[in-house]
Amino acid sequence: MQPHRDRRFVPTIALCASVGVAGWLAPEQLGVHAIAVVSAVIERLDWAFMASAGLLVLLCGWLAVGRHGRRRLGAADQPPEFTTFAWISMLFAAGMGSGLMFWGVAEPIIHHAKPPLGEGSTPGSARLALAITDIHWGVHAWAIYGMAALVLAWFHFCRGTDYLPGAPIRTVMRGPVARALAHAADLIGALAIAFGVAGSIGMGVLQIRGGLAAVWGTPADSPAVAIAVLSVMTVAYTASAASRIERGIKWLSTINVALAIVFVVAVALLGPTAEVVDALARSLVDYVTEIVPLSTMSGPWAQQRTWLHEWTIGYLVWWIAWAPFVGVFVARISRGRTIREFVIAVVLVPTTFSVLWFAVLGGTAIAIDDGSIARVATADPALALFAMLQRLPGAELLGALAIALVMLFLVTSVDSAAYVLGMITSGGAADPPRGRKLAWGIVLGVLGGALVFTAHIDVVRAVAIIGAIPFTLVLLLQTAALLIALGRGDEPTPPTEQA
Repeated sequence: MQPHRDRRFVPTIALCASVGVAGWLAPEQLGVHAIAVVSAVIERLDWAFMASAGLLVLLCGWLAVGRHGRRRLGAADQPPEFTTFAWISMLFAAGMGSGLMFWGVAEPIIHHAKPPLGEGSTPGSARLALAITDIHWGVHAWAIYGMAALVLAWFHFCRGTDYLPGAPIRTVMRGPVARALAHAADLIGALAIAFGVAGSIGMGVLQIRGGLAAVWGTPADSPAVAIAVLSVMTVAYTASAASRIERGIKWLSTINVALAIVFVVAVALLGPTAEVVDALARSLVDYVTEIVPLSTMSGPWAQQRTWLHEWTIGYLVWWIAWAPFVGVFVARISRGRTIREFVIAVVLVPTTFSVLWFAVLGGTAIAIDDGSIARVATADPALALFAMLQRLPGAELLGALAIALVMLFLVTSVDSAAYVLGMITSGGAADPPRGRKLAWGIVLGVLGGALVFTAHIDVVRAVAIIGAIPFTLVLLLQTAALLIALGRGDEPTPPTEQA
């Protein structure tokens, strides 16, 4: 199929643009309907999301340590396309985006002040807060991403398929029903990417606007500032997406991760370093002890269903919403890696960095908080990071660096998303037409802008995860296709065009 004739492009981009325009015209109604749909689904299918995420964690572990771990994504003599640092930088920047900046302080301090178990603002709640946050951003998130990426990478580099979400289903489960499911998977994947990334744009713009107000005194709730931030960001990520991965996306991701390391080290050294080290050590222990009961809704967590729906399951659905985007993108950049190397790099390395990140930012905020940071985070999570930075030496410089990082994380995530949407709606082309990437960049800006003007984080999150509801089934079908192919012992058949 020629890319310009792909039948996925017009219906998906038209639907996304329509939702974006509707959001600009009637943001309150969009918010009400989105929250109602997501709440109803999570209420009825909480167990399914929990079980699916747990299954993917176990399968990733099995693939890493088992006999399939030695199998290579591509021909045996084919070297990796990118250096290990550039590869990990790109997958990490795409997978987490500005979320680590937005929630790095906000989530731990909120759980510390208002824990789901026990009393708030105590040493026990501090430990629980970091453990909860680590579980939300740890192996479950990256196992979802890792499996979504591994499936597509295996079928592309070893079976010669395209990068479409439905390609594994179409290849293994033949017949008219399988073809229909595969086509639906492509459409669902594109919609999930668009809505999921739009949610991150909304959160990021709100945080940048709050940061500008905290550091330089601009109006905290000004629509003009939000539009200016959104416009600059849209131009930046669209220009990057229009270039090749080897240039724009790789370059931005490498700089982004390097600056993130500088930022987290600076906060650790300028803040209460001893308390941060202690928080890190304790959070690792608590992560291990809490991960099973929390992720299975057992023990004391069985009585916290409302909280679990809002936080833990909300996060799982969020990661599933991002899985088609991260999966296609990470598959695209992973040629030449073994399955074992892939799982370790995609699941364990980002999880380790996330635990360090929350120990430093969240641990610092908890250690120095006199109640004011918690109040700010509860009222507006977008301002929590800057409320903490204002308590440290060099607050203005750190605040400026934080704003730059949020912008960079957003640009690297959204330009990758525009690139992937261009791939999916161009017949799975590894290097989609520039015009298609530009079109998706603009539409993502329209969608993200609509969410900015809802001005409520619950609405942003609800819209972002709507696409995950049907994509959960797609991800499970993709995983089944991979297991069937590996079980058959299929020999690699390199794609006609390596990317």
